Amino acid sequence: MFSGVLERVKMVLKLPNNVQNKRLPIVIAFLLFISVLYLVLYRENGEQSGSSSEIIKQNWDSFSSVVKLEPTVEFRNGTDIIWQIPDSPKAILFLAHGCDGKAANFWDRSSKCPNCVGLPEERLLTLNALARKFAVIAVSSAEACWSFKEERFTVKDIIEWWIAKQKLQHLPLVALGASSGGYFVSILATDLRFSSITVMIIEGLYDQMEIPESYPPTLFVHMPKDKSRMQKLKRFAILLKGKGIDVAEVKCLEFPLSPSLFADRIPGIDVATSAKLFSLFQEKGFIDKNGFMTNDGRDIHWNKTLQERGIVLPDKSLSKHIEEEMNLAFAFHEMTSLQSEQIFNWFETHLS
Repeated sequence: MFSGVLERVKMVLKLPNNVQNKRLPIVIAFLLFISVLYLVLYRENGEQSGSSSEIIKQNWDSFSSVVKLEPTVEFRNGTDIIWQIPDSPKAILFLAHGCDGKAANFWDRSSKCPNCVGLPEERLLTLNALARKFAVIAVSSAEACWSFKEERFTVKDIIEWWIAKQKLQHLPLVALGASSGGYFVSILATDLRFSSITVMIIEGLYDQMEIPESYPPTLFVHMPKDKSRMQKLKRFAILLKGKGIDVAEVKCLEFPLSPSLFADRIPGIDVATSAKLFSLFQEKGFIDKNGFMTNDGRDIHWNKTLQERGIVLPDKSLSKHIEEEMNLAFAFHEMTSLQSEQIFNWFETHLS
């Protein structure tokens, strides 16, 4: 867009002074017009990144040569515990799912975990953690969402029991929770000594608890499109900073889908099926002409559209995986692994 403008400027600069003086106001006005037009278009689409290729650096099999998902499944205190320890771990990561989630979302289905789901963002978070030498433990909530009273102490006991059983007491402990899991981690940090935590797509429970001086450094990973949560989050960040706690934030912006996105991010979806889905969603107006989602995937009856067109997924359960990626692209409220580098850099900076 701006290459033509630059050429005009160069032409002006080569002209004699008397001609430049006449043409320069025109060029300046043109530049201002282009700048305003760009800002208007940018704001119409909301906060966005340049392209999906700039954001999405990891495909679903990016870690195939580095680490495998090989979990151990246990049952304790009435809930599922799933964990995996890499060689020579340097820290422990506790993962807390959101509402309607479970520990099984963080690992692929396998002979070792036949009930595992392997949702695309959750599994990539686990793979990132294992590749960075974090032992990973996830626990399922008792109900659809986490509760914040007795369940805190149940999970605290489970984590402490597991750490002692695995003889990992010498390792620092960190935590990441999304949505309801973010609420849970924010208050669990008053019961367990975390080196640092990540509170994802939620503002935390900081108006409902006493915040001790020993509260861990906190990274907020959030989606600015959810403006009401963002305002609360900023208020809580100021509150934590006022108590001398290290706080940072990472913004997750919407991005355009591509014909290969679902194949790139979801095991079991091939390129042809991914392209069919993209084309159909664009035809139905679920995706605009630039590839951006027009609504949250939860609010679109896209499964019905597949049935009408006779598009059959390799596995019906993959609909949850597809919806997660649609929600992620819309960037209002979804688990995300796209910011894994910032998240794990945060954890590693605060290991103690």
